[in-house]
Amino acid sequence: MDQFKGASLDCLRSTRPVFRGLDFDLPAGGALVLTGPNGSGKSSLLRLMAGLLPPAGGTLSWNGEPVAEDPDAHRARLAYLGHLDAVKPALTAAENLAFWAQLEGADPATAVGPALDALAIGHLADLPARFLSAGQKRRLNLARLGLGKAVLWLLDEPATALDVETISRLRDLIHRHRDGGGMVAVSTHSDLELKDAVNLDLGQYTVSAARAAAEETAA
Repeated sequence: MDQFKGASLDCLRSTRPVFRGLDFDLPAGGALVLTGPNGSGKSSLLRLMAGLLPPAGGTLSWNGEPVAEDPDAHRARLAYLGHLDAVKPALTAAENLAFWAQLEGADPATAVGPALDALAIGHLADLPARFLSAGQKRRLNLARLGLGKAVLWLLDEPATALDVETISRLRDLIHRHRDGGGMVAVSTHSDLELKDAVNLDLGQYTVSAARAAAEETAA
């Protein structure tokens, strides 16, 4: 069974510490919900988990092996969705997903339709993305999750601009992923009501600006 762990993680933004000594343990089928005030490092932690930001201290491991030893293998096992929607405005909704399906090694002919339907945007398949609303673009971006075989989903505020019905669809998508042994780490200000999720409050690990300034002065 897969297991993703972080031990004594430190994170820097430029030269300023964001958090220190952070630990997490995410098993197969698990969900880790990142909470905390703005600036506490939720997005930074997700980027660190995705290998987009190196930890300033501590280690990330997958099944007991350091992620840093094989970063390509780690990237291949995850799907990362950040704040910005990766949607090309000149392409239709279906063409956007077909592009991502090819990158994921999936067959667009069979993967795109079900992925659109999972987020209730099948009727928008032939509409150029530039005409989509913010919520529809968010749903299109989330539909990418249904294309690949990523074990680890890293989602940064995925419920932004979504209505109640779509949040329910997202929740169902996450539940199905976890039921199949997948795992998810999600930052959110909304309660997604994920079953048996573990809450990680980054406020417990945050380094205040005053403390950081004092440490810089002492150094």
